[in-house]
Amino acid sequence: MRDGQKVAVIGAVFTVMVGAAGFGAYTLIGDGGTSSDSGGRDVTVAEGSANAAIETGPPSAEEVRTTAEEFLDAWQAGKIEEAAALTDDESGAAEALTGFRKDARVTQARFERGAPKDAEVPFTVRARVEYDEEQLADWSYESELKVVRDTRTGKAVVDWEPSVLHPALKEGQTLETAEADTPPVKALDRNGTELTAEEHPELAGVLADLRKRYGDKTDGKPGVEARIVDAKGKEVKTLKEFSEGTPGELRTTLDATVQKAAVQAVSGKTKASVVALKVSTGEILAVANTPAGGFDTALKGSLAPGSTFKIVTASMLAEKGLASASAQHPCPKYFTHGGWRFQNLDKFEIKGGTFAQSFAASCNTAFISQAGKLKDDDLTRQARDVFGIGLNWQVGTATFDGSVPVQSDAQMAASLIGQGGVRANPLIMASVSATVKSGVFKQPYIVSPEVDGRSLARAPRTLPAPISQELRDLMRLTATSGTAAEAMAGTTGDFGAKTGSAEVDGQEKPNAWFTGYRNDMAAAAVVPASGHGGKNAGPIVRAVLNSAG
Repeated sequence: MRDGQKVAVIGAVFTVMVGAAGFGAYTLIGDGGTSSDSGGRDVTVAEGSANAAIETGPPSAEEVRTTAEEFLDAWQAGKIEEAAALTDDESGAAEALTGFRKDARVTQARFERGAPKDAEVPFTVRARVEYDEEQLADWSYESELKVVRDTRTGKAVVDWEPSVLHPALKEGQTLETAEADTPPVKALDRNGTELTAEEHPELAGVLADLRKRYGDKTDGKPGVEARIVDAKGKEVKTLKEFSEGTPGELRTTLDATVQKAAVQAVSGKTKASVVALKVSTGEILAVANTPAGGFDTALKGSLAPGSTFKIVTASMLAEKGLASASAQHPCPKYFTHGGWRFQNLDKFEIKGGTFAQSFAASCNTAFISQAGKLKDDDLTRQARDVFGIGLNWQVGTATFDGSVPVQSDAQMAASLIGQGGVRANPLIMASVSATVKSGVFKQPYIVSPEVDGRSLARAPRTLPAPISQELRDLMRLTATSGTAAEAMAGTTGDFGAKTGSAEVDGQEKPNAWFTGYRNDMAAAAVVPASGHGGKNAGPIVRAVLNSAG
């Protein structure tokens, strides 16, 4: 059709407005059927006799160009059946092209064909989307089609694939324009300060997860988006956000001041993670990782916590009468259990020392030496029943809630010092310190359970008060004259700490761990492949603990 030419078909399915001012050439209306009027454009279809030979071989360059042009012209004009007939899957193409108009809400479309490359023809889609009378938006993207020879008819046709409609579309998926599943969320810290992904890239993943979980529980209004959905209507991918919607406010437990301190504390490390908790409630005050856009090790990591886990083991030994702070306790250079010979860092030993001295010096053999007196599941039960490790935590965002599997022989012995099969992250180890400080496990959370009515995990029992006090004394001693003393030097208030260095196969240096508390805050950090916990992770925890003033 020549520029400036106008054709109107009364009662038909499309209106052509070529050369008119505004968005583009065609308005798609009606039910998508084929009009008896070709709109001023003649199409010649060669029909062979019943005995005519069917042409074979790849389509010629002219056939590629002509077929692509006719297909895009028909699609653009709203002639769904005509366009579908130019493909090798007429029914599939017709269904998809109809959905493009009805489900993706495309009311106008223009297709700009690029130069063919062999049988592939790239084209640009410029669409106008209308969701309701107040929602109009433009949508442009690049796609591609391929022209092949139909083996049944010998004609050149479009090789129909869902990706013709949109390059990200796969079999069994469709395009739709609809309201987003959840409204955007304006996340606030505990004091009402807004937390954005732009200002806090280290929280980007958490903030996105909060929107998915809590967007529909705020007073926000969802935006409108074009997206891919699967056969069950579940969103696979958002392709275009046409309107952001109105965000609803969601208050979190985070503290912007502590969060800033946490980010600053890990900023000089290639990889590091830290979590801070409010001891008296379990509320998460800060979460930080480096790199900011990397995996969230702080909340979802699964790493051996090393000697920081001796806090849990010490509580078990004390309850069983196998260790007491002031009583003499063995700390030899080596101890063999289950066929493995364990040793201390630099092969040190404490002759005639107490358990308190062994804990403060992080003596491995002091714990390993008790393995023969324990049942295989003793540590698993202690970690779960007292410290909540391995229970189903309902934090309000995705987390790994720790694992202390039942093991035997050498692996069980290794678990006593946070190796073997024990797995944790800074969230878990911050909670361990908080449990020691308060005397009771309080499941950490980042959004109040009052928002959605979820139930927080509860540990089956608490430690006897004397044992809790003994643990606090051990952590205080470690922070003042033990392996954590250098990192905690100058700290004031009621504080305690524990260091850890977790060996990893094939890694030159161990993962550095540190956990501790000060007044009503507990924190833990890990710095992978860095060395000693006190030197590398300790300063991070101290900086965060001191940020509360």
